[in-house]
Amino acid sequence: MKRKTINIGELGVNIFHLWEKEWFLLSAGDFLEGNYNAMTVAWGSLGTLWSRPFAQVVVRPSRYTFFFMNHYDTFTLCRFPGEYQKALSYLGSVSGRDVPGKIQIAGLTPEAVPGIAAPGYAEADLLIACRKIYWQDMDETHFLASDILSKYPGGNDFHRIYFGEVCHCEIADQ
Repeated sequence: MKRKTINIGELGVNIFHLWEKEWFLLSAGDFLEGNYNAMTVAWGSLGTLWSRPFAQVVVRPSRYTFFFMNHYDTFTLCRFPGEYQKALSYLGSVSGRDVPGKIQIAGLTPEAVPGIAAPGYAEADLLIACRKIYWQDMDETHFLASDILSKYPGGNDFHRIYFGEVCHCEIADQ
């Protein structure tokens, strides 16, 4: 898909719909080394923090992508046209630890992204590239709504929160 570079401030989307209904593919690692992984995410945010545009994502320690998020400085968030929803469902339910070629099986084409190590995907119609600037582990004692703990059956697999400064953004050239 042909995309053009834009300033993240020009992104005119319904952010709630984007996260909850369309989802992102979160990727971390090093494309040129061929050492990366991806997982589908539907929880996160985009905004401004510390006078910087940011993306915030959460990853459980049990996920294979957790390793890549901790060991590499950059990550990408990619949105895909509707016909890729099945591929995103697959990528969110199968671990790259167990199925090393899951990205290719899903029919996606990894590609280099300007200025960062993490891959993007040729089929994506929106690409947001980030450099990590902060992380913190969730603490169950800080959950103020009683139903949040129900999102963690079995306990102890609380997400790590990552904030990345948006350093590059591309959207489909229409």
